[in-house]
Amino acid sequence: MSTSVLVINCGSSSIKYALVSERREDRIFGLAENLGSADARIKGVTTGGAALELSIPHADHEKALETILERLAHHNPQAIGHRVVHGGTLTKAELLTPEIIERIREATPLAPLHNPAHLVGIEATMRLFPELPQVAVFDTAFHQTMPSHAYRYALPKFLYTQHNVRRYGFHGTSHAYVSERGSMLAGSFKQGGWLTAHLGNGSSTCAIWNGQSVDTSMGLTPLEGVVMGTRSGDVDPSIHSFLASNLGWDIYKIDKMLNSQSGLLGLSDLSNDMRTLIEASEQGNEDAALAIEVFCYRLAKSLAGLSCGLPRIDGLFFTGGIGENSAYIREKTVSYLPHFGFNLSKELNDNLKRGTEGRIDHGTGPQIWVVPTDEEGRIAKETEHVVDEVTASATKKLDAEAAIA
Repeated sequence: MSTSVLVINCGSSSIKYALVSERREDRIFGLAENLGSADARIKGVTTGGAALELSIPHADHEKALETILERLAHHNPQAIGHRVVHGGTLTKAELLTPEIIERIREATPLAPLHNPAHLVGIEATMRLFPELPQVAVFDTAFHQTMPSHAYRYALPKFLYTQHNVRRYGFHGTSHAYVSERGSMLAGSFKQGGWLTAHLGNGSSTCAIWNGQSVDTSMGLTPLEGVVMGTRSGDVDPSIHSFLASNLGWDIYKIDKMLNSQSGLLGLSDLSNDMRTLIEASEQGNEDAALAIEVFCYRLAKSLAGLSCGLPRIDGLFFTGGIGENSAYIREKTVSYLPHFGFNLSKELNDNLKRGTEGRIDHGTGPQIWVVPTDEEGRIAKETEHVVDEVTASATKKLDAEAAIA
């Protein structure tokens, strides 16, 4: 299937989109934001790299999608791939059918902030473009290869068997792409043991053996794991009862605090943007400095813990907005892992240009790479694979029927 795929990622008030073709430099992409408000607009890059900014006041998801697709119609996308955060027990990308859509809906309690928005986008595109094959690609699917000792919580068994309470993991498309691309660059495609650090406003780590996820930092929800922009990452579960008993907080206030007011923002009382914190730290802001230190220490601690799932460590991949662009964070994180034999080159690390891939170690010990992620490209690839499989299956069925006739 040599074609272009439209990748859609619906949030509660935004839509990220990308038209992915064979050449990455030809990619058209953008963001519809502030949906439902007078400030709703589309910003992005169109044909030939030209900037796009279009006002769509009070547009909802369907109107924004209709506008996006009208602008892309002459490019003739042959399929639509939807990023879906939580697939529940679904283990791979799936062609969207009523049954699959219902299973996405059933997984909503596991991702109440994400899956409803994805369903809005799915239902809108299926109404607008019923003739196009559409595929759901799940953040959780890549981690379905984790062994039970990595994904089970030490909770009563019925919570797992009856209510699917377990660790799922997220950022799967990023970890899959980066580990595949990085291991290819390292000359051992989908072989060996690798650690990946996807670092941005949302951050997670993953341990990958021979191309398969064996453990990851996020769990039942994207809140578990390392410190993030506004999410706390791991905290003592009893903090809920402590805050309820001593401050009178209800579960909704506690949940909002942990997801939206914690992490780098909570620690620094300044910002969730790492660039702002580094600048403030250099100017003597102690809270900003502490937020950075906690972020890097907890990141290193997570990577060290995940290494238990690997027979050996061949290297470490940094990706995401922070992982790709902050030499300072990479250096500080690696400094917390001296016993792993990493030998970071300060010169290579500092000189790596933003948005480029490259190896940043001295050539001894486990490798260290920066690999810019391409979640849209990965979603498009998985969408193509599903559509190809469906087409091949339909052709085989027709041939069999013809032979019988």
